[in-house]
Amino acid sequence: MTTPPIDDVTVEIYRFPTPQTEADGTLSWDATTAVVVSIRAGRETGLGWTYSSPAAATVVECELASLLSGTSPSHVTDTWRRLRRACRNVGTPGVVGHALSAVDIALWDLTARLLRVPLATLFCSGGRATPVYGSGGFVNLTDEQLAEQVAGWQAAGCAAVKIKIGVDAERDLERIALVRRLAGSRIDIMVDANGAYTPGQARRVGTELDRLGVVWFEEPVTSDDLPGLRAVRDAVGCDVTAGEYVYSAYEAERLIDVVDCLQLDITRCGGYTGFLRAAAIAASEHRDISAHCAPALHAGIAAAVPRLRHIEWFVDHARLEPLLVTGAPEVVAGCIAPRGAEADPYGHGMRLSERAAPYRI
Repeated sequence: MTTPPIDDVTVEIYRFPTPQTEADGTLSWDATTAVVVSIRAGRETGLGWTYSSPAAATVVECELASLLSGTSPSHVTDTWRRLRRACRNVGTPGVVGHALSAVDIALWDLTARLLRVPLATLFCSGGRATPVYGSGGFVNLTDEQLAEQVAGWQAAGCAAVKIKIGVDAERDLERIALVRRLAGSRIDIMVDANGAYTPGQARRVGTELDRLGVVWFEEPVTSDDLPGLRAVRDAVGCDVTAGEYVYSAYEAERLIDVVDCLQLDITRCGGYTGFLRAAAIAASEHRDISAHCAPALHAGIAAAVPRLRHIEWFVDHARLEPLLVTGAPEVVAGCIAPRGAEADPYGHGMRLSERAAPYRI
């Protein structure tokens, strides 16, 4: 099939305030910024986005858009390599990686629309549902607010929930015990320290996590500290995980030997193309992967990926994605699947929503 060339690339920035200031073990924030890329070829438009700084929009406009003009949207992987090479001198991690991811997502969506197929069909995933886990539990929540989040995750059928730790070890252990009482014995408890600990602190905290039956210890130390991650992994019984800041398959390969489960974020690691490349490396080393945040974007590809455990149903993104786009998939019985043909039958099935207009900056 001959596809029309790309004739327009646009970028928009949306800022969604959080209900209150939220915090983890190392940062606090009061809003989430989405950088949205639309790529048009003929009568079809593909949509992609990333959660990043507005600087990612500048990268798309100044470094990438001109390279896309006039090219075939169906040559996605070749375009992906060409765009990464073009960013060599500005560096591909960080906001450049975010920009590349949003563009790649939009290109895959556009290609599927031009072919008149759902994205799940293009990835041969069959549109199957994938388990999600509830994620939030910020360190500055009151016990009542934490209980409200846990109740919401239980009502959605989540088999696992994750909270933030890393500020006050004693208080964190109290909060974990509270979640256990609220969630019951059948729901797995996961924690995320966001790299707040030293290796020694993480090993000591990990001993208590094992005692409390926690199954997942995310970023106990910074992901830059590979020896530290290995030391914690060797010392604790719960799974040690990291990878949300992976921007390339090479970085994924570095982490494989020091984690039990590799996290990948489609809005950072190079979009669908980068996600599949990194997932293949994990599979070759017999490692599970988990999709980090952005549940609406991961839903269409998750079932196509070997050894994928679950998708993170992060409260901020679960709240804003139905405002950002129409056709955002919903969690049913603890799982998420791409939207069916009753909505938008082609691509990933999502379009920019009119409800997003008040949040545009």
